[in-house]
Amino acid sequence: MKLELRGITKRFGSLVANDSISLTVQPGEVHALLGENGAGKSTLMNVLYGLYQPDEGQILLDDEAVVFAGPGDAMQAGIGMVHQHFMLIPVFTVAENVMLGHEPTHAGGVLDLAKARELVREISSRFGFEISPDALVSDLPVGAQQRVEIIKALSRDAKVLVLDEPTAVLTPQETDELMVIMKQLAASGTSIVFITHKLREVQAVADTITVIRLGKVVGEAEPTASSAELASLMVGRDVDLTVDKPPLHAGADALVVTELTHFDDHGQKLLDDVSFTVRAGEILAIAGVQGNGQTELTEAILGLRHRVYGSVKLGGRELVGSSVRDILDAGVGYVPEDRKKDGLVGEFSVAENLMLDRSFAGPFTKGLGVDFAHRDEFAREAIGEFDIRTPGGSTPAGRLSGGNQQKVVLARELSRDLQLFIASQPTRGVDVGSIEFIHERIVAVRDSGIPVLIVSTELDEITALADRIAVMYRGRIVDIVPSDTPRSTLGQLMAGVVA
Repeated sequence: MKLELRGITKRFGSLVANDSISLTVQPGEVHALLGENGAGKSTLMNVLYGLYQPDEGQILLDDEAVVFAGPGDAMQAGIGMVHQHFMLIPVFTVAENVMLGHEPTHAGGVLDLAKARELVREISSRFGFEISPDALVSDLPVGAQQRVEIIKALSRDAKVLVLDEPTAVLTPQETDELMVIMKQLAASGTSIVFITHKLREVQAVADTITVIRLGKVVGEAEPTASSAELASLMVGRDVDLTVDKPPLHAGADALVVTELTHFDDHGQKLLDDVSFTVRAGEILAIAGVQGNGQTELTEAILGLRHRVYGSVKLGGRELVGSSVRDILDAGVGYVPEDRKKDGLVGEFSVAENLMLDRSFAGPFTKGLGVDFAHRDEFAREAIGEFDIRTPGGSTPAGRLSGGNQQKVVLARELSRDLQLFIASQPTRGVDVGSIEFIHERIVAVRDSGIPVLIVSTELDEITALADRIAVMYRGRIVDIVPSDTPRSTLGQLMAGVVA
């Protein structure tokens, strides 16, 4: 099926999320929609899927204009979508999930589960998915759950399949398997729209690439285009995609984590005897598929989690049992994985956010109040040093782009006297140009002799920044390996396969 979008515009108040976007997806083509988070890719696909109504423009299928009042209309017309966050019910079987919403029935309205099972077997066999129709979704690994989502779409006779950031939660091996599946689907005649911000994957699988920046189509490219060319289109300027990291000159062990264990309020063990060290002047990167204990690890070190056992020593000082305030005062800088929820107060100005955690003491206080002159001068210097694109220090932080919000958090944390720097998902939702800057600052911290702990689900980022890599799986560190370890080996570790 041929898909064409003509002049699609979608506004949310004064924000123009999609600005007269046009593109064509041919039958049996893998068409990559490439752009940074916030560029408007997902909004455009939500318009296609009937979740949003376009303010202007047309959707055409096989040269005929169509209007979708909702996802049901889109599915009826042959549009399928696999969302970044899976729409599966964990306690249901694969067959039950696949039939949900268009249940086959016997005479009298009785559910025909056997027909659903047979449909799952047929699609699974056709594409080599190896998915049992009777398996509980909760028992399946993430990669298999994604295949269930694809089976759901194909069971409804999808001729156009939209994959929204499909590799965000996959191991490298699962990503490679998905690339093979996409090529098989395209070869069978299915048109695929592949939404991503990852250059390596686009080059591996796309037939055509459309690049979106700030809600507009800024160009089309062939998959033979270099990473530098694609990055330049995404950002609007030349970008250095390599991390210039001087040779390691690490000192003594500075952060020593021993048998760190954490239970949630229901008694489930989320961290299981985690032990590692980070030397002064070294970057230790934590790799793993999201949800394997990385968040709990950083928050346990920061004192943000209760029911934490074991030991975390920084420069010989025990941190377990200390308050968050005491840990921060011990010289721990922390960039949380969710800057909007945990890193910033959106309604506060940039200047106010830059002094968070230190507004109660010098140098930001004067008598019993805030020294506003010092605060504003500090903000001016930080805005310049960290290239924060803002009209000024009085601008609410919530109005900045994602990359500039991240720079505010980074500037605040790196302006303190540090003994340890922790950054969780440091470049999530950040454009390629800001990634370049953030990586440079992280390496500069390392080169100043401070231990650095990085958590990221982006394997390219892990291998570029790390001096050593610790891989987490189900709350445990399964191995700590050199930074030049092959991606295939890292992928096996991330899947829990230990030699």
